[in-house]
Amino acid sequence: MAELGNAKSTANIINKYGFSFHKRLGQNFLVDEHVLDKIVDAALIEESDGVIEIGPGIGTMTQRLCEAASKVVAIEIDRELIPILDETLSEYDNVKIINADVMKTDLEKIIREELTGMDVKIVANLPYYITTPIVMSLLESRLPVSAITIMVQKEVAQRMQAQPGGKDYGALSLAVQYYADIYLAANVPPNCFMPRPKVGSSVIRLSIRKSPDVEVADEKLMFALIRAAFNQRRKTLVNAVTNYDGLDYSREDIENALAGLDISEKIRGEALNLQQFAALSNVLT
Repeated sequence: MAELGNAKSTANIINKYGFSFHKRLGQNFLVDEHVLDKIVDAALIEESDGVIEIGPGIGTMTQRLCEAASKVVAIEIDRELIPILDETLSEYDNVKIINADVMKTDLEKIIREELTGMDVKIVANLPYYITTPIVMSLLESRLPVSAITIMVQKEVAQRMQAQPGGKDYGALSLAVQYYADIYLAANVPPNCFMPRPKVGSSVIRLSIRKSPDVEVADEKLMFALIRAAFNQRRKTLVNAVTNYDGLDYSREDIENALAGLDISEKIRGEALNLQQFAALSNVLT
């Protein structure tokens, strides 16, 4: 039975092992059982599912995942936490602990060797400093997973959900919305963590699309146009694209493409939605 999940039990295990939090790893352990339950519920885990957990910490969430899923593979970068995980997860025979950096780990191989035949879901409490690279790596690698449920900085969650025209809208918004349907499961205040972060957090579930909502002839081109648009977001899209080193289109090329789509040549990239970026890239292909 899951025994971790509050400040007292977390402090006891940390003190027992003399563990010190590493600021460089962005370590913040959840100490609120209500939030932990919300994350498991949001992840929609079934008894037959396989789960990859990124950043198990001392195993607080892992215990609950082991009780909900068929098998859990927990990937922890901090080797000092491995002995703690060995203890806190000792009563579960459906978990494998891997001491590794998830950005350097072959997740597809893990799924093939450890979670074959299962509906695979990813659950993670991500360090704020590396949230976006990890999320984009998980999405762009097109892993055979059905959902990614993550704890992220509230500001990042807002950017993921943002719509055209808002200050939070950007390349991350478009990329996440291209690959997944987004569901905000909960907002989590700083006092739910040990140590307390300086900002609020959010739990987001990304349900991976089997195919994107938009048809794109050249996916790389579309994302290059998106990066160009938000690299200089205060400029018109025409100026942003023609000044972007990664693209080789003339001003006339972009103006004609926009005119063909009945879009003003004075528009900024931040005003275009995903469908319009897809259509522009298709015209320019």
